[in-house]
Amino acid sequence: MEFRDLGDLEKAAGSYRLEVVRIGFALLFFAGIMLYVSIYAKGIEQSYMLVIAAMIGGYMAMNIGANDVANNVGPAVGSKALTMTGAIIIAAVFEAAGALVAGGDVVSTIKNGIIDPSAITDPDTFVWLMMAALLAGALWLNLATFVGAPVSTTHSIVGGVLGAGIAAGGMEVARWNVVGAIAASWVISPLLGGIIAATILFVIKKTVYYQDDMMAAAKKVVPILLAAMAWAFITYLVLKGLKKIWKFDFTGAAFIGLAGAAIVYAIVKPLIKKAALSLSNDQKGVNSLFTVPLIFAAALLSFAHGANDVANAVGPLAAISDSLMTHGISQKAAIPLWVMMVGAIGISLGLMLYGPKLIKTVGSEITELNKTRAFCVAMAAAVTVIIASQLGLPVSSTHIAVGGIFGVGFLREYLKVSYASQLHLIAEQHSNEDKPKIEHFLRGFQKASVHEMDRMLKLVKGKNPEVELTKEEKKRLKHVYKEELVKRSSLLKIAAAWIITVPCSAFLAAFIFFAIRGMMVA
Repeated sequence: MEFRDLGDLEKAAGSYRLEVVRIGFALLFFAGIMLYVSIYAKGIEQSYMLVIAAMIGGYMAMNIGANDVANNVGPAVGSKALTMTGAIIIAAVFEAAGALVAGGDVVSTIKNGIIDPSAITDPDTFVWLMMAALLAGALWLNLATFVGAPVSTTHSIVGGVLGAGIAAGGMEVARWNVVGAIAASWVISPLLGGIIAATILFVIKKTVYYQDDMMAAAKKVVPILLAAMAWAFITYLVLKGLKKIWKFDFTGAAFIGLAGAAIVYAIVKPLIKKAALSLSNDQKGVNSLFTVPLIFAAALLSFAHGANDVANAVGPLAAISDSLMTHGISQKAAIPLWVMMVGAIGISLGLMLYGPKLIKTVGSEITELNKTRAFCVAMAAAVTVIIASQLGLPVSSTHIAVGGIFGVGFLREYLKVSYASQLHLIAEQHSNEDKPKIEHFLRGFQKASVHEMDRMLKLVKGKNPEVELTKEEKKRLKHVYKEELVKRSSLLKIAAAWIITVPCSAFLAAFIFFAIRGMMVA
């Protein structure tokens, strides 16, 4: 056996041991849930159903941590503002804090009004429906994580409730207008996120990166950008993350955000001025100014996600607990502390054990992210949710974040290709030159700053130009630019996963519901 084979064997053994450790921690978590709920549910009729549901809820929470949380910290990791370990710690702490501090006391038993609750009158059928929805959503998230596709937790749950609801009460139980609105969000969410992120990046390029003295421009523009980010995040937190504690309308939240933005501007302006003295006057120096804001953004997005989405994710578990306790079906169900703990701990554990795969996908496998681009994605996430909530548009935080990443990637692609196209169109008007000169010119053009590109284009326009490109070279260069900046395979894989999330989760839930009902009735 060669040494290389021994190295491969050791690597495989190490991977196997790591997987065993992961499974071990997950089993300990499930055992803890089973033990606690068995004691908690003692004396409750059909207590075993609550134990099973709680374990499924823990499984769902772990899958949320492995898949959904990546959107909050992925850009910061991809841009190297945070290490993977630092991102996991921050996300785990703030997700749990958001769920426990601001997660609320009650949750709607029928997520998003996707089905008519009056059509389900039997408490046992309702419990089976919720168990099927919860398990189907968890299984779909698990599969999506396995293939490396970030999908919406909310859509997974909605699909599960829809499928199990139709299986329990027929097609007329579904509220198809709500289903249509959710389907519209598949397009609305990524488009809004992408457009807003690309717009912010374009503004930064025009006002900072395209200036002769980047750092002088950054000292003026970056404090304004950070103040705008503070307004967006504070408003977002007040509207979405803290709504279960303090109820504010948009005007009140916006004024609180504005006050916070003014304070942030006053603090960061002298700090940036001081930091600029020791930074290089180039893109790398400007990029470093966004490091700390990205860390805060990751923490705040995680807190808001924990406060807003964890309760929704464990909603079916809360609904099952309420139904078994009251022997009825309620429109709103109280969320016991133990249910929220299952959600908070499960998300943190799932993130730590299985989250790195999706964090890498979001952070580096769609397009290359530096700190400036990651800042644009994070800010777009907050701004898009604010705009959508005021317009009454159903949006997904997952779709917004990933759409923002594609948005900045396609903007970069457009800007680079447009410069290359100008070069090709101008060069074709002049006489042919030998290939070494063309290649030398293109290498210089590709590495040049915007102002150097302009100078080189003027030289091509002038008399006796140095180079001319053929149509074949033009096509090849465009192809290289596009493949370098946005991975089409990632775009197709993620878009396909988004489109089939609700239908797949629905069909899976219907199958599970029939299986549960068959076992319980038999």
